[in-house]
Amino acid sequence: MADLPAVVSPTREAIFAAYEADAHQGFRAHLGASLIGKPCERSLWYDFRWTTVAQHPGRLLRLFETGQLEETRAVRNLRRTGATVLEVDPETGRQWRVEAHGGHFGGSLDAVALNLLEAPKTWHVLEFKTHATKSFVELVAKGVHQAKPQHDAQMQIYMRLTTLTRAMYLAVNKNNDDLYIERVELDADYADRLLAKAARILFAARPLDRVSEDPAWFECRMCSHAEVCRGHAAAAVNCRTCLSSTPVEGGWWCERHQRALSEADQRAGCDQHLYLPDLVPCEQIDAGTDWVSYQLPGGEIWRDSGRHKYAEHSL
Repeated sequence: MADLPAVVSPTREAIFAAYEADAHQGFRAHLGASLIGKPCERSLWYDFRWTTVAQHPGRLLRLFETGQLEETRAVRNLRRTGATVLEVDPETGRQWRVEAHGGHFGGSLDAVALNLLEAPKTWHVLEFKTHATKSFVELVAKGVHQAKPQHDAQMQIYMRLTTLTRAMYLAVNKNNDDLYIERVELDADYADRLLAKAARILFAARPLDRVSEDPAWFECRMCSHAEVCRGHAAAAVNCRTCLSSTPVEGGWWCERHQRALSEADQRAGCDQHLYLPDLVPCEQIDAGTDWVSYQLPGGEIWRDSGRHKYAEHSL
C-alpha cells in the first residue's frame, strides 16, 4: 500500500500561531536577572534597548510554557517531602519579585522554601529548570555554577536582593523525568559584581563591547541581535531606540516631549523618533535639533527626521 502524502495540519499551525500572537512583541520592560549571566554586555544592552523584535516560532514558545508548567509539579513534589513552599509573597499576594537600579533590573522568583531536608531551618530561594538529556548530564557532572553559569547568576541576584543566603536548584530531565538538586550558597562579591554589570549596561548611552569581534564566534552566530550588531540592519522603532529617551528612576523620560513614558508609549514610539546613531548601519555626518544625517554605504545621503525610517528608505 502506498504511503499517504504528508498533510500539514491546520489545527497544529493554528495552535502555534496563537502562541506567536500572544508573544507581546518580544520585549521585556526590565533587564532580567535571568539574563545577567550572559557574557556579552552589548547583547544585553540591545535587549534592554529593544533593538530587535524576538521572532520565536510557536513551537519554541510552547516549549517555554512547558518549563513554566513544570514549576507547579516541582512545588507539589517539594511539599510532599515536608517542605514549606511559598510561591507568592504573603504581603502582596503576588509572585516574589526583586528590583534594583530604579526598577530597570530585576526578576521574579519561582518560590522560596523552608524545612528542606538538607537544611530545615534555612530559607532558600527556589529555582526550577528543565533540561534535555545532554544538558542534564553536563549539569550532573559539573554542577550549576560551571555547567549553567547564567542560572547560577540568576540565583545569586535573587539571594542578594532578598537577603537570603541559600538557594536550591531543582532541575528536571525532560526526556526521562530524572531530577538533579543542588544547594547554592550566596557569593556576595560575585552578586555585587553582577549588580554593577547591570548598572553599566542599563545606563550606557552607547552599545558596550561585544563578547567577540569574530562574527563566526558561536555566541555571535546564535545572537538575535547579530544583524544590528554587525551593521547589516537598523534597530526596531520604539522609544528605547530613540535619541530623546533616557532611563530614569522608575521609568523612562522623553526629552523631546518633556514627559515620562509609559510602557505602552515606549512600545509605540512616535513620529518624531530619531535613531540612536549607533543603531543604524551607516555613518553619521551631521545633525540638527530634530534631524540626523547619515551617509549610506552606497554614498547616498539619508536624513533621519522622524518621518521615514531607515528600513523604508533603504528598500
